[in-house]
Amino acid sequence: MARDYYGLLGVDKNATDQELKRAYRKLARELHPDVNPDEAAQAQFKEISTAYEVLTDPEKRRIVDLGGDPLESGGGGGGGFGGGFGGGGLGDVFEAFFGGGGGAGRGPRGRVQPGADSLLRTKLTLEECATGVSKHVTVETAILCDSCTGAGTNGDSKPVRCETCNGAGEVQSVQRSFLGQVMTSRPCPTCRGAGETIPDPCHKCGGDGRVRAKRDITVKVPAGVAGGMRIRLTAQGEVGPGGGHPGDLYVEIVEQQHEVFVRDGEDLHCTIRVPMVDAALGTTVTVDTIIDGPKEIVIEPGTQPGHVAVVRGHGMPKLRSGTRGDLHAHLEVVIPSRLDNKQSKLLKEFKLLRDRDEAEVVSTGSQNSGGLFSRLREAFSGR
Repeated sequence: MARDYYGLLGVDKNATDQELKRAYRKLARELHPDVNPDEAAQAQFKEISTAYEVLTDPEKRRIVDLGGDPLESGGGGGGGFGGGFGGGGLGDVFEAFFGGGGGAGRGPRGRVQPGADSLLRTKLTLEECATGVSKHVTVETAILCDSCTGAGTNGDSKPVRCETCNGAGEVQSVQRSFLGQVMTSRPCPTCRGAGETIPDPCHKCGGDGRVRAKRDITVKVPAGVAGGMRIRLTAQGEVGPGGGHPGDLYVEIVEQQHEVFVRDGEDLHCTIRVPMVDAALGTTVTVDTIIDGPKEIVIEPGTQPGHVAVVRGHGMPKLRSGTRGDLHAHLEVVIPSRLDNKQSKLLKEFKLLRDRDEAEVVSTGSQNSGGLFSRLREAFSGR
């Protein structure tokens, strides 16, 4: 069933071009995504933009008045090479070979076109990625021209049929090929495929229906995002030519390096440097976690270098989940490089107490449960 293009704009079938323009401008001021972020309003704006484009094109309007829909496949009646090729027509065959249309033209594309998507990168700290944040960003983009409301015209002027292509939106030329002489088509260089030109363009946008401007946008970043992820903001991209429906804005997360923690998915890793004696006798170390504040990690007596203490559930949140990763604390035992006389004397006395401790060459894969630090712990504990 054909769409009611007149009903979408709220006009009758006898409406003039000026009445169509006034109706479209009135609705656009209420529904355009720049002024109305509601998703239903955005969908309705897209509908009225399509209706205005159709009804301001004489050929498309004629099809509507005959009960058809020019935007539906075959909606406007036949002609040309349309039949018998799966809906594509011979024009698609010629276009595949020569890059342009074949014997049948595509028709004007119209001035109102959908806007392009935009990409913006924003930096977040690890803490912001962990807890989520409302980030205020500024993006330079194309917005609706407030002078002409996307029409591109100045005052009550209106577009006219392009004289170069006679409103077809494309120009044709004959080329020689292995098939003989073939007619190809390309977008009209004068109207850029729109089929119409604006003799009196808007003084602010130059007829494009949009202008460049900076916009402040608040991005709600959920907890658990990671670098490289993108957040999609529907209809927050560039407004299209002729005031067309905006594209989407994608905000890409750039995660900054943390001074303590290294992220691996939802897990966090850090290094704890423990003095030799504390590793032998045991101790506790306080780590300032990303979300939960200070957390004590117990270093058991006799802990060996390279040991990893895992604190479950103290890592990063999993996106759109109630669970979290783990915190991995990698132990690095610090052996003093310089000793004063008293320290050196004490270690020598300890060596005499443990006279059987000698350097030993073992297999890389061997496990020795009675290591140096276990024996240090026993000696200093008086065992």
